[in-house]
Amino acid sequence: MNPFIELGIRHDIVNAISELGFENPTPIQEQSIPVLLTGSNDFVGLAQTGTGKTAAFGLPLLELLDFEENHPQALVLCPTRELCLQITNDIKNYSKKMDNVHVVAVYGGASIMDQLRQIKRGVQIVVATPGRMLDIINRKAIDFSKVKFVVLDEADEMLNMGFQEDIDNILSTTPDEKKTWLFSATMPTEVRRIAKKYMHEPFELTMGTKNTGNANIEHEYYIVRARDKYAAFKRIVDFNPDIFGIVFCRTKIETQDIAEALIKDGYNADSLHGDLSQQQRDKVMKRYRERSLQLLIATDVAARGIDVNDVTHVINYSLPDEVENYTHRSGRTARAGKTGVSISIINAKELGKIRQIERTLGKRFVKAEIPTGFDVCEKQLFSIVHKVHNVQVNEQQIEQYIPRIMEEFKDMSKEEFIKRFASIEFNRFLDYYKNAPDLNASVEEGGRRDRDDRGDRGERGASSGPSAYTRLFINLGSVDEFNRGDLLGYICNQTKISGRSVGKIDVKGVYSFFEVPNEDVEKVNAGFQGAEYKGRPVRIEVSGEGTSDRREGGGGYRGGDRREGGYRGGERREGGGGYRGGERSNSGGGDRRSGGFRDFSGKPREDRPERKRRF
Repeated sequence: MNPFIELGIRHDIVNAISELGFENPTPIQEQSIPVLLTGSNDFVGLAQTGTGKTAAFGLPLLELLDFEENHPQALVLCPTRELCLQITNDIKNYSKKMDNVHVVAVYGGASIMDQLRQIKRGVQIVVATPGRMLDIINRKAIDFSKVKFVVLDEADEMLNMGFQEDIDNILSTTPDEKKTWLFSATMPTEVRRIAKKYMHEPFELTMGTKNTGNANIEHEYYIVRARDKYAAFKRIVDFNPDIFGIVFCRTKIETQDIAEALIKDGYNADSLHGDLSQQQRDKVMKRYRERSLQLLIATDVAARGIDVNDVTHVINYSLPDEVENYTHRSGRTARAGKTGVSISIINAKELGKIRQIERTLGKRFVKAEIPTGFDVCEKQLFSIVHKVHNVQVNEQQIEQYIPRIMEEFKDMSKEEFIKRFASIEFNRFLDYYKNAPDLNASVEEGGRRDRDDRGDRGERGASSGPSAYTRLFINLGSVDEFNRGDLLGYICNQTKISGRSVGKIDVKGVYSFFEVPNEDVEKVNAGFQGAEYKGRPVRIEVSGEGTSDRREGGGGYRGGDRREGGYRGGERREGGGGYRGGERSNSGGGDRRSGGFRDFSGKPREDRPERKRRF
């Protein structure tokens, strides 16, 4: 039997949601639907965004309302136009196998006359933003005297946006005996006050801990100088070739400026802010949902209600003023049980804010290093390799061209063809990141020092001294589908050392580095003796001397020297300027010396044409 039927949802609704891909209820749906179906309780539901709250209240409404009557019986209030449209479309989809269900979206930025006509024709469920709803009430164009249910969705954000008075005025037009259902990602005192004012002994349901974020989100922060923020941001994006992300800025002007700069630099990006008309906003969101945009640059208010699947990264170009807004921002990724990364780009003075967010969420953030030019080029190369390996070939369509293609490449060996093909994209990144500087800033540059970086190793990667930890090389990396967490687990399983004792983990393309206490080095070596991963021997080597070989002003590491298909990690000289690339004997990589690059043909590339970035 379908799990939704067991919750009390009837067959025609279950059939509709099954076609939408609903197989099993989410935790919030599983626990709230049976309560709401009774129709006898006020309700407070605290759950993070992306957990299925719309279905949690939408499905019970479809069960409880009388659709033979064409007057308003349910009112759903939400903070933004985007969320209003999202909820309306979802409820329409849930009810597509039912008769005479009328749902109207009421929001600003669209024709009020069209909305009034829809209301006049008959409606049972009104989904509205407070401002436009109050406008229609003041025109005496709607009668809420028979409303049975009021849903306040994203209540915390409505209050943050200053809708308290509007909500009071709207609810005053509804009957006292109605039931109020309140859903919120966080529960500040203002939301608690609303619950106390409008509800009588509500049933309270908390999914997770109050104000905590999604457990599937990995939180990272990068410390940079203010002048390097945009360059660091681009490098982070380039280091994640398959990124599909939302970038948050504090103001409309900053949002527009960043989006325009990205577009000029050849990135598939656009902005979303309050000055856009509804038509412009719909156009941007359509492009983003279709993934013709890879980066959406948005303000907090504009991004409310964005429900797009598979967002891989949320990037905080500017930290929000309120901790609750960070929760909402990061909740745009890792939706429906998937994983995601929330990245914050800060200066040293903002470490206090990071610590405050950590305390509120109850989660430790990872201090990450801005990738080097070498790292980015390597990541992009293997992204190209993976795309070529996994591309679907349309045999029927390409067959007619194969003879001409084969003729063109008949004098070229397989190895030469592969080098040239990969170089088409790879050379652009080699050119762009030639002489790429180190963009990482130390905490001292902000006039204060992060206590965790001064000795107690509370944060992964912070060293208590040059001799306390040893940096090790391992010949596994992101091409083996390892991230930092995966590699940490693998190391601990092999060696039986505690994960808390492992220091900085730096995952590269085909290799990685990690730090362990000096006294554990022999234990690690013993644990990996004879180890294999997917039939390949696993090799561990000491990388340089001590924890890290930091040159004057460079702040970087000298990686392990690997011959025969290996790499010599980027050695940064004085000032952090150029890189000495690794000598790649059998790997087909580029040979980079003294900050310069050589392409696959072995010829030095001295030119640096304007870079155009395509995804």
